Amino acid sequence: MADLQDDPSDTDSTAAVGDIDAPPEPPAPDATADATADATATTGAAPASSAERARQLLAAYPVFDGHNSLAPTLLRRRGANHRHDLDEGETFLDTDMPRIRAGALGAQFWALHVDADAVREGRAVSTTLELIDLVRDLIASSPDSLRLALGAGELADARNCGRVASLLGPVSGPAMGDSLATLRAFHFLGVRALALAGARWADDGLTRFGQEVVREMNRLGVVIDLSGASDETTRATFAVTKAPAMFSHSAARAVTGGPADSNVPDEILSLLGANSGICMVSFAPEQTTRDGGAPSVTAVADHVERVRDVAGAECVGLSGAYGHEADTPHTAGLEDTSCYPRLITELLDRGWDDAAIADLTWGNAARVLRDTEFIARAAQQRRPPSTVTIEELDGARR
Repeated sequence: MADLQDDPSDTDSTAAVGDIDAPPEPPAPDATADATADATATTGAAPASSAERARQLLAAYPVFDGHNSLAPTLLRRRGANHRHDLDEGETFLDTDMPRIRAGALGAQFWALHVDADAVREGRAVSTTLELIDLVRDLIASSPDSLRLALGAGELADARNCGRVASLLGPVSGPAMGDSLATLRAFHFLGVRALALAGARWADDGLTRFGQEVVREMNRLGVVIDLSGASDETTRATFAVTKAPAMFSHSAARAVTGGPADSNVPDEILSLLGANSGICMVSFAPEQTTRDGGAPSVTAVADHVERVRDVAGAECVGLSGAYGHEADTPHTAGLEDTSCYPRLITELLDRGWDDAAIADLTWGNAARVLRDTEFIARAAQQRRPPSTVTIEELDGARR
């Protein structure tokens, strides 16, 4: 970011940006501990349990979740004429408003991924448009619960009004159709994250066109999602991007082990720290379970701590990886969107302080969104929309 005229690391510059969505500072851990001790001595009341502390913290700093697949699940079920009542709640899915409220979810990236059949049959773009339409309808049908968020300002507004800030994305890379104009159209429709995995220009590294996609995402303010991307693609992306990147639903490879593991290795987590990005730690059992182990809250907490220790405390967030049928395998104790407090309780029991929890649940993800917008505004002063094609840069046919 050294070539930007305004650097988001500059104190004076970030004050203006941070004011868009700066939650109140959590109480200092020592002050909290002293206040609790004083109250206990005065009233004789027992100190708050970790579970009580977790709920208090989540009331002030709700969870900003990186990836929920409810939209693709509902689109599949439309063929059976199913209509989901998000506000009322239905037990055959793991996501509804009663459980979202119980889990203290404050913001959500609603994933817009398309399956392999849609890509193979040339329906990736049209299916993505159907998913965008579905999520917008879902938000419109629950005005007392959800609010569309197109940026950090709406993120704060939704939270202040008691609504769940709803962001569109990530979109699947192949759904871009190898067209920067399509990327801009998605952004116009409200998409704020795009996954590189699966795009032919981001297979093992980035082609020249892939590099241009990253630059155009920076210019637009679309968050780069690296979950599922190869290590080579991730390294190449960090070499190009000026904005922080996101792993929307990944975990730490060092915890689960194995070079074939789809999670993020320590080397990449270190690069993520240098990029000031974020790894939203997935709760999915296939990503968090060690060989022979049972998926558990403690295993997910191990992944959270590994990401924190390697990438940095400012680079870790949460991703329930929800949005599926209830009979889909889930981590024990984290079966649905009501269960975030159980993980926070586990981390408090491990010695996490209030400020660290506030950053994990809300602050880090909100900061990535703000910085992405800041860098987009700076980039828009320097370069117009890119009109190059994949044929011009890669010699490839669409």
